[in-house]
Amino acid sequence: MEAIESIRPLLAVLVSALVIPVLISSGGRPNIREAWTLLAGLIKFSIVVSMLPAVLKGQEFTVTLFQVLPGVPIAFRVDGLGLLFALVASFLWMVTSIYSIGYMRGLEEHSQTRYFSFFALALSATIGAAFAANLLTLYLFYEILSLSTYPLVAHHQDEKSRASGRKYLAYILGTSIGLVLPAMLICYHLAGTLEFSQQGFLAGQAGPTALLMLFLLLLFGFAKAAIMPLHSWLPAAMVAPTPVSALLHAVAVVKVGVFSIVRVMTGVFGIDLLAELSLGTAAGTIAAVTILIGSLIAMSQDELKRRLAFSTISQLSYIVLGVALLTPKGMIGGIMHIAMHAFGKITLFFCAGAIMVATGKKYISDMDGIGRAMPITLGAFFIGAMSVIGLPPCGGFISKWYLVLGTLQAENLVFLVVILTSSFLNAVYFLPIVYRGFFRPPPQQGGAASVQITEPIWCVVPLVVTAIGSIALFFYPELFIELVRRAVLRE
Repeated sequence: MEAIESIRPLLAVLVSALVIPVLISSGGRPNIREAWTLLAGLIKFSIVVSMLPAVLKGQEFTVTLFQVLPGVPIAFRVDGLGLLFALVASFLWMVTSIYSIGYMRGLEEHSQTRYFSFFALALSATIGAAFAANLLTLYLFYEILSLSTYPLVAHHQDEKSRASGRKYLAYILGTSIGLVLPAMLICYHLAGTLEFSQQGFLAGQAGPTALLMLFLLLLFGFAKAAIMPLHSWLPAAMVAPTPVSALLHAVAVVKVGVFSIVRVMTGVFGIDLLAELSLGTAAGTIAAVTILIGSLIAMSQDELKRRLAFSTISQLSYIVLGVALLTPKGMIGGIMHIAMHAFGKITLFFCAGAIMVATGKKYISDMDGIGRAMPITLGAFFIGAMSVIGLPPCGGFISKWYLVLGTLQAENLVFLVVILTSSFLNAVYFLPIVYRGFFRPPPQQGGAASVQITEPIWCVVPLVVTAIGSIALFFYPELFIELVRRAVLRE
């Protein structure tokens, strides 16, 4: 694998952070503030895309900033896995920024400058985690992401938001400091390095029991992945504005959690060691339990965003399960689900927010006939739901297809049943919403239909874009498949 020394990974990380002083100084001029946000998003995405041709040729971009410990620098390395995640996150930041304009102004939210500033910082942390060359760099940006998203979770500054913010920090910081940090120190003590490598760096460094404990510390320590029982912060965080729920809690925050676990499995332990110690089976079993329980709890939620939150908890573990299968097709399916789920789930959150802006409704039981008044929004919701369920012609079908093939490669019928059962439960808790919206009559008020509802254009355009993206990923998944092969399978 040829390494190219380049400043581009660092620039991709810093762009959104460097725009924050400009956002703050233009706080009294919202149009200028939002223009800078969109410009920063475009520059960040362009830098990420510029590295794509080289990575597809088997090259990697690297940059080292400074040494922290002997053999452990703060450094970035852009491979296929990191670039896949960065492409998704940077593109959806631009779309979410457009959506945020309609949502935040439509509801006349307070402290919008603070919101856009911390949003930008969170995206810098996300790209930093995506491009981390070692476990220390990943941990650093993981923590920056935790701290930068707290003000977004607690944005409304009422008692419920503050309580949810405290719970968010308790879970996310508590697990990373209490579990990941000591595990990382032990890894360095054992191996003398924290550098991600194809074979991992822990093989032969300790006995099976010690390695199992390290694996569990790292698996549960990256609690942004919302693996049960360390999941309840995610539904609580739904008090945040919908754009926060959409990008940070359907794409950036939670995906950094599962991305970190994938890095641990593939770059710290390595596939051979996972297979030798049956750690893949252990991780897969934990993920399978989360998949099923998350799906069952989602069915009972009447608040739309909470149903989406428990769906996210379930769907994140598909990624862990796919890698835990330790088969080529399973790993392709699991890692591709980072992108496929991101587009489908952000569409669903966008739709929930558009309904909130237009009608003030957030409970599913109040959404009879909503599709007649908001056909574009609920149509996009249907597409997003199909992708999460895993139905063609949406991208979620591709990742779940590979996951199913991966279980067959591994000859693991239990995990196959888990994936198929969960997909059925996905349909059970999503499709009735679409039926209710399109085929039940709207409530009557005084013998007349409810007041006229207008779909907010600044919210509708982004959700149409992400819905189209979900369909496009079904027909053109080759880019992501190739990136996964370059990163994990080294084909």
